[in-house]
Amino acid sequence: MNDRIHTLEGVRNFRDFGGYTTGDGRTIKRGLLFRSGHYNEATEADIAWLENLKIQFQADLRRPDERERQPGKWSAPTVLTSDGGREMQSPHVTFLSQVEANVEEAEDWMNTYYVTAPFKPHHVELFTGWFDHLAGLEGEVGALVNCAAGKDRTGIICALTKHVLGVSRGDILSDYEMTNIAVDIDARLPDAQRYFNDMLGKAYAADVYRPFLGVRRRFLETAFDTIEKEAGSVDAYLEGTLGVTQEMRDAMKARLLT
Repeated sequence: MNDRIHTLEGVRNFRDFGGYTTGDGRTIKRGLLFRSGHYNEATEADIAWLENLKIQFQADLRRPDERERQPGKWSAPTVLTSDGGREMQSPHVTFLSQVEANVEEAEDWMNTYYVTAPFKPHHVELFTGWFDHLAGLEGEVGALVNCAAGKDRTGIICALTKHVLGVSRGDILSDYEMTNIAVDIDARLPDAQRYFNDMLGKAYAADVYRPFLGVRRRFLETAFDTIEKEAGSVDAYLEGTLGVTQEMRDAMKARLLT
């Protein structure tokens, strides 16, 4: 399924997350659901290619400070954002600047992020808006969800979307892990190490930065475990926290499944 990864010049981790089979034997249509990182470095060629996808709706999950630091050079006609969650700098940068972290501590920090992420108020606002808009779209138009890197916040909402559409947990986790292929971590790691060590005044080994460039299966499993513990089940979270009704589920399935 690696053909779902589209390598663009200035946009990382762009993928079509359709194509998966559901429990009732149907398939999510390709060309309607997309995910990615930010669009601050999108090139003219990237923009021309994106315009052909007929993406009508975009949920930009980034905090307002992230959008201010890296404004997008492309956006869909309708864009969902939130003014909540403002930080002085990226939380992982704050973490790495305040401690002397090793690889295990870096991975544990990222895992802890997945404990809190599903219930952060601005995430709940954005996740709710994503499903509201997705259920209301009509015809063969695309929807895109992105954050800064297109892997953590985006990974959670894409996982929830596939759950709503009936994709198995195993396929959801496999799609999530595809980030590690899409971003080509090994190729990017040396540059990331130099950049962050210079910025932070640290001498971290390259692998300390690996959890911040890619994903681990246990991260998303932690999000699901937390949701199930706090809400009772993923479906209860979707209905009770995000307001995803049966009517909305039916509308999404009718349009997105074949």
